[in-house]
Amino acid sequence: LRVLNLVWAVGYAFPPDRLVDQPPRVGDAGGAMPHYPDEIEYSEKYNDDRYEYRHVILTKATAKDMYKLTSGKRLLEEDEWRGLGVQQSRGWGHYEIHRPEPHILLFRRPLGTDPTTGRVPTK
Repeated sequence: LRVLNLVWAVGYAFPPDRLVDQPPRVGDAGGAMPHYPDEIEYSEKYNDDRYEYRHVILTKATAKDMYKLTSGKRLLEEDEWRGLGVQQSRGWGHYEIHRPEPHILLFRRPLGTDPTTGRVPTK
């Protein structure tokens, strides 16, 4: 498993539970071919005041398998993303599809989630 540290993601919280359909901005990939790694890549965790986040970049073959499951139109359930080979501790939820790069899965979980049980602490 490789861990990927992307500076653009640090401190940026994506809007919750929605699909994002935006063209690339000038200075972004600018229509360049998407980056497909040889192995599934995992970002470092980053957070805001409510959630911790991470993103996972799928290989091209895995992205094709994901598309067969969802046609790119819905979020993945935990058993589906685990079935694709994504490996991470408990409590993570796939919360957004970023249309320009649907092979990058965006995950979040509430701060303080127990990584072994996936349970959120009660207040």
